[in-house]
Amino acid sequence: MGKLSHIDENNRPSMVDVGDKTATKREARARSVVILPPSVLAALQGDEISTRKGPVFATAIIAGVMAAKKTHELIPFCHPLGLENCRITIAIGGDAGNEAIIECTCRVHHKTGVEMEALTGASVAALTIYDMCKALSHDMVIVETRLLSKSGGKQDFQHAG
Repeated sequence: MGKLSHIDENNRPSMVDVGDKTATKREARARSVVILPPSVLAALQGDEISTRKGPVFATAIIAGVMAAKKTHELIPFCHPLGLENCRITIAIGGDAGNEAIIECTCRVHHKTGVEMEALTGASVAALTIYDMCKALSHDMVIVETRLLSKSGGKQDFQHAG
């Protein structure tokens, strides 16, 4: 079993020192899923995908990218990263066809990974969908936020599911 990386030798919270690490290409992809009730799903059908608050998916994509770029301001020990790319996609799908499936992919050349940026981008996009659609129903559920893959750094990761 590994040890926690954000605890120093005196068992205190600490930022990881990446000063001696080599910068490499790093990429991470995360997913958040929002289950939509029929009233919200109906409002998001067609070309508009809009509510009275505006275009839901476009706004969620913008919010997710903004959040990914500010991850270090939200998560105490995350290093500030100059993301080279952050791409968010949103599609309606799932077994019942009632899920907003959000995927966020972040890429950077750096000494530390971008998993938290991808997770933050996907999460905030999901929260934005909830916020923009809550006037239609509060029965939406954000059921999953997970890392799907990462590459670069010590070891790669690919979610098995």
